[in-house]
Amino acid sequence: MNRDYTAALADFDCAIATDTSGDAPWIALQTLVREVIGAKLFTVMLSDMKAGLARRAYTSDPANYPASGTKPTHRNEWFDIVHGERRAFVANTIEDIAKVFPDHELIKSLGCESVINLPVYIGGEMLGTVNCLDVAHHYTPERVEGAKNLLNIPAKLAFLIAGNQGL
Repeated sequence: MNRDYTAALADFDCAIATDTSGDAPWIALQTLVREVIGAKLFTVMLSDMKAGLARRAYTSDPANYPASGTKPTHRNEWFDIVHGERRAFVANTIEDIAKVFPDHELIKSLGCESVINLPVYIGGEMLGTVNCLDVAHHYTPERVEGAKNLLNIPAKLAFLIAGNQGL
């Protein structure tokens, strides 16, 4: 990454330090994500591995991806990468997305054909994922590296803050 993201990180810090609304940590993280790697669609999923469920805690598109209810965790290639290997899942075509996400038609209808799912682990436990979607081939190796280098710590912080707010 060639850009200096100091100002974006400072804005994130200010937002989480001053905003006490329920979605404040997620909105601050979404703003940072959009600055660092870009995302037309941004969601946060919370994981309950014991129950085998995931719940959407935040979404930038509540009409198409509401933050409510739970869905089962599917054990597929995505699961192996995100849960087993504890690394980001990246797909840059709708065909690759379709291999692991049953809602690929909705994703495509929203103008998204690439995804990066960043797993958030603290103390050996997966708390959830930060999900960023954009146009085809958007998540280049440079953007993926930027996500790993610049978003992991803010994502952990957002999860911890949201957890302390009872989300």
